[in-house]
Amino acid sequence: MSELNTPATPGPRRSRTPKKTSNWTYALVLLMFLFVCFSYYAYQIVYTPNVENKGEPVYVLIPKGATYEQVMDSIDSKKVIVDKLSLRFMAKLMDYPELVKPGRYELKDGLTNYDLIVKLRSGNQDPVKLTYTNVRLKKDLAQKLSGFINATPAEIDSLLNSPSFTKKLGFDTTTILTMFIPNTYEMYWTTPAEQMMERMKKEYDNFWTKEREAKAKDVGLSKTEVSILASIVQAEQSIHADERPKIAGVYLNRLERGIALQADPTVVYANGDFSIRRVLNVHLKKDSPYNTYMYKGLPPGPINLPAISSLEAVLNPEETEYLYFCAKEDFSGYHAFATTMEEHLRNARRYQAALTQRNIMK
Repeated sequence: MSELNTPATPGPRRSRTPKKTSNWTYALVLLMFLFVCFSYYAYQIVYTPNVENKGEPVYVLIPKGATYEQVMDSIDSKKVIVDKLSLRFMAKLMDYPELVKPGRYELKDGLTNYDLIVKLRSGNQDPVKLTYTNVRLKKDLAQKLSGFINATPAEIDSLLNSPSFTKKLGFDTTTILTMFIPNTYEMYWTTPAEQMMERMKKEYDNFWTKEREAKAKDVGLSKTEVSILASIVQAEQSIHADERPKIAGVYLNRLERGIALQADPTVVYANGDFSIRRVLNVHLKKDSPYNTYMYKGLPPGPINLPAISSLEAVLNPEETEYLYFCAKEDFSGYHAFATTMEEHLRNARRYQAALTQRNIMK
């Protein structure tokens, strides 16, 4: 037969199955890629540090009744969040908008979104370290304390001047300042003003151990009187604490002998002008129970909040025969002590001359 008549052998047919498989493979790879990308982003949102404050302590204050948006705005204002959008995403994912709790929270360096939101929604706030020094008046104390708790100066001042509230604590509106023992105390920013005052009363009671009460009795003073005298001692010697026991001894000698204290700081306090550097006769004429030139004994209340070292100086006075002292003319911050008026006047004249030489006239 001719080759032309030979039937053609059919060639292999192309299968469409590999093409379908290839499409599914591409789709699967794409899905896996998207899953990995999403997982990586999710991991970053949850576990990557999102607070960067360069080691400086940063706090956010959340008052009672604050909304979620107000909290976020407060955090944003601190400028320590690296990715603000991821923080908001995590906050909503964890239902934080419905779980806002008041407090003072530290935005610690390196916190993740998850850690920060857990901290905020649990109300696990960071305590404040409450301190107060260089306080003379109740309004000054109210101003300082308001910087540590969520209370206005007016609220605290109102309690300090409330006869019923101060009586409940065992004081009156004049002696209430003796309840405050300068130290460092930890408490929460959300502590109400009344609870803060009650806490200070507990610290006062802790300070006055049986041993200290016995020492107060030995020097012939009540606890309140110890604080009042300590405030005068501190005003006389604010630089060198080592001299305070000697000054306390002088004043206790005068009290025991019925001699007026004649403490210049009480005259300054009575005049209400704390810029006075040189007490003059015009200042001594101020009629006030705090003027210890005019009235014998201790004034009715403290003229500042004495440090613990000043309280200890009164409880552990140096026993001497000194009845007088005045600042040394070398302006070292120490004092010249005397047992007689004649010796004291000589010391005083030297100091007055030094003041005049330096042109300190008032």
